[in-house]
Amino acid sequence: MRSRVGVFIGNLLFAALCCCTGPIFLAIGYSAWDEDPGWGWPAAVAAAGAAMTLMIPVSAIISTRKEFPGITRRDRLKGGGFPYRDDTFVLLAPRARQGSAQARLMRADVLEASRVRYNPDGESTFTTHVGNYTPNEFTPLIGLRLRVHDTEETGAGTGGTGDFEVTGEWRVPAVCLSAITAGRLVVLVEPGAPGTRRAVTPDWPRSTLLSGTRTARLIDLEGRAAELTRRSDRQLQQMRISRDAGGVVMTGDTIDLRQLDPYTAARYAALADRYRACPEEQAPVSEPGEEARRLADQLPGEKGEFGWVGRRWSRRGGVLVRARFLEMRGRTTFQDHGPVLDTVLRIQPADGTSPFDAARRLTVPMNYLTVLHRTKEVVLAVSPNGRSYVVDWARTNLLAGVTEAGVIAPDGRELPVAGRPELIWALMNLLASQGLSVTKPVLDLRERRLSRVADMVTGVMREHTDPRTCA
Repeated sequence: MRSRVGVFIGNLLFAALCCCTGPIFLAIGYSAWDEDPGWGWPAAVAAAGAAMTLMIPVSAIISTRKEFPGITRRDRLKGGGFPYRDDTFVLLAPRARQGSAQARLMRADVLEASRVRYNPDGESTFTTHVGNYTPNEFTPLIGLRLRVHDTEETGAGTGGTGDFEVTGEWRVPAVCLSAITAGRLVVLVEPGAPGTRRAVTPDWPRSTLLSGTRTARLIDLEGRAAELTRRSDRQLQQMRISRDAGGVVMTGDTIDLRQLDPYTAARYAALADRYRACPEEQAPVSEPGEEARRLADQLPGEKGEFGWVGRRWSRRGGVLVRARFLEMRGRTTFQDHGPVLDTVLRIQPADGTSPFDAARRLTVPMNYLTVLHRTKEVVLAVSPNGRSYVVDWARTNLLAGVTEAGVIAPDGRELPVAGRPELIWALMNLLASQGLSVTKPVLDLRERRLSRVADMVTGVMREHTDPRTCA
């Protein structure tokens, strides 16, 4: 975990180096003005030097604010907070190509996925591509093997004789990577003669809806709300209606039929009546075979760990809290390890008071974005005075399962931890409260410095025993 003071000092030194002529001009102008008072060239040189000198701390503060993912009181949303529920997640992704009018939206299952190429310049600085949300430099090229379900051709469900496989390489916007891990995509299939290979293009924004990364609900003409998240068949049919209508705007994560034109609203309502009579079960969070399409280990981002603990922070009462993303909005600025996004988070204070919402521009690691269909939680380190919250991506990625956590008992036994976020969270808090840093994903209780907490770790694990293991 980086120190805000350390980052500021580094930026201050860099700014001083870049603007070193400012103090020199200020000194020259001041010296000349003493000898020749007035508003001639000495005053102009001194004024220019003063302006450049002033830019040193201002530039350092601005750079630190951009680089350091801290959340303070100034980031809190005004006017009662974000108007969405706790389980809502809005993802605004770059627009997809619409294809020809004859192309049809279909579902495709991801059978295999692997990174083909992602090679930005290798710098940690911020790069902005004006007007371009998906520059090739910062958009990974992913190789995919897909099974496309041509239900319109067969009139049957998935697995019909019209299904076909396709292999290709596509640029995937970073915010849409989780749709691949979930294993469900929406693709545009161009028409073709029987037996010929048809052009297939993934629709990444719609894929985040079908995969369940982005939540969805519908309000019908009578004002009744229906949850649509991971109702993949119904969502796909709604997407076809929306495409025929030239697009339907979602307010947050909601489509309100009362705001649509009568013809489109009637088509949506007829579909809703059909599924009300025969409800659709939710699809799984992730389709079977996730290991064959897991990209978290192939893309940049911080490796998960139990976390570094600063002694001063721990002694003065610093704590960890969890927050949840409510919104992510793409921008045209990037770093090598992930895109810069406008985000909204709902933060639960450690003292148990009501949660509050905050808006913050963050660089979100790509490896975290690959599991966004499964979790939207992040870990925050709270300053001892409770005024500042810092996103801890290393702890976040361990809690999210980007990196697999492990615990080794004093006798060498490996204890089950992976896939149990509540247990991992309890262990993180225990280590933080004891002032112990474990900057790796495995908590090895055989280490001498960790032996004093071995009994406490065992007690925490006993409290969080997975009932599925109890027979």
